Amino acid sequence: MTTTPSSPVADDPRKAEDDPPRDRGLGPRTAAVLVFGSSAAVLVVEIVALRLLAPYLGLTLETSTMVIGIALTAIALGSWLGGRIADQVDPHRLIGPALGVSGVVVALTPLLLRTTAEWSPALLLLVASATLLVPGALLSAVTPFVTKLRLTSLAETGTVVGRLSGVGTFGAIVGTVLTGFVLVSRLPVSTILIGLGTLLVLGAAVVGRQARRWRRTTAVALATVVAGSLATAFAPGSCDAETRYHCARVVADPDRNSGRTLVLDGLNHSYVDVEDPAHLKFAYVRALASVVDTAFPEGEPLTAHHIGGGGLTFPRYLAAARPGTRSLVSEIDGGVVRIDHERFGLGPSATTGIDVRVEDGRLGLRRLAAGSRDLIVGDAFGGVSVPWHLTTAQALGDVRRALDEDGLYVANLIDHGALAFARAEVATLASVFPHVALMGKPADIGLDPTASTIGGNLVVVASGRPVDAAAVQEALDARDVGWRITTGDALAVWTGNARVLTDDYAPVDQLLQPNRTRTAR
Repeated sequence: MTTTPSSPVADDPRKAEDDPPRDRGLGPRTAAVLVFGSSAAVLVVEIVALRLLAPYLGLTLETSTMVIGIALTAIALGSWLGGRIADQVDPHRLIGPALGVSGVVVALTPLLLRTTAEWSPALLLLVASATLLVPGALLSAVTPFVTKLRLTSLAETGTVVGRLSGVGTFGAIVGTVLTGFVLVSRLPVSTILIGLGTLLVLGAAVVGRQARRWRRTTAVALATVVAGSLATAFAPGSCDAETRYHCARVVADPDRNSGRTLVLDGLNHSYVDVEDPAHLKFAYVRALASVVDTAFPEGEPLTAHHIGGGGLTFPRYLAAARPGTRSLVSEIDGGVVRIDHERFGLGPSATTGIDVRVEDGRLGLRRLAAGSRDLIVGDAFGGVSVPWHLTTAQALGDVRRALDEDGLYVANLIDHGALAFARAEVATLASVFPHVALMGKPADIGLDPTASTIGGNLVVVASGRPVDAAAVQEALDARDVGWRITTGDALAVWTGNARVLTDDYAPVDQLLQPNRTRTAR
């Protein structure tokens, strides 16, 4: 009888334990799917979190830096701790819970952030950090868990680690591109996160399908996601529509049947009387009208360009007050334009004289022919954030190039506190235009030294011709705006040593002080 020599590995149980069999129940395709999906999910959460926080913190450099920093911290923490834990606990037991818990937190994030922002703003940063850190760390831990399961031979360590690292990076790229170019443009951010959370919980159910206890846990997780999804629909800060850039609502005016207020990210952005465009409710819009009415002969049609559209209040006013006026509007948010047509009754450009283009304001300026505009109106600055590339000397150089010799640039500024951004923008305008004037509440523009600054809206005027300050003041008084106008030396004193903003130096996010009480514009 012939006997086969025994294998030293088979005979040595310690050797068998140290060198586990190659197939441990996680094939290469399953491993790739887990790493790809978890990495993609981290980036989806990061990008969408920026949009959820923007209405409350502003879409600023600081907000973006904070979210990116927290996300990177979560990735680093999850990778480090995930690797250590995988060496002590069977990774098979870890992947399901990591996906499941992440899914629940991700699905509840819209409800948690919006409720906290409305009811306890002081805790918003803490809650936001937790909703980023928890799923980010758990999802990032999936890669070391999977890597541990796939490392069955030292001879293939480099291949396995490199392959999974590449798959994870590719997943992050796909998650970024898919969110930025597809998901956000087609789905509300709350739907994106609830859908992602549901997929993660279902993924956890598939991974742990053989465990009876885990099946019960998955059922509880799905029930939590469903309950959170239903509650999100009734959470504070809900929207009529979530556009690419805003949470938008339209609020009817209880005092005027035809009055509508466009609310973007919780702030009253535009007021439109759909039957009477000459009715101007907001003080800053009445100030804009006062300037234009005194700068150009009454009723004369103009060729105007508007940077920022919103509810198109001022283009509508010009069309009514100056029949024949042609207004070209650069509005970056196509969702807002749809609201203008569907809820504010905007008709075709052939009849209204208002041509709205969905485009970036800076790019829209560059397309204008030299000397082609009588009037350019800047109304793209919000109460919590400012598109900095529209504030610089180079951008304002494009404004002056597009204006004719007697053309006028008038812009709405919003700032609070020390008004550092407003001062810098006035200084920048003064470096481009020979004549600049500023309108606002007396305390804000230095005409009431006994009072502290209030902040809010200011309107700045710039032109190649002198501004008739006395006529503008008379028009302001006639419209009961309650503002004053300043120019010349007094304005220079108010501006002080504010630094000119350029494409190379524009720390707008640091200069701007938003209104933390979130009052209307």
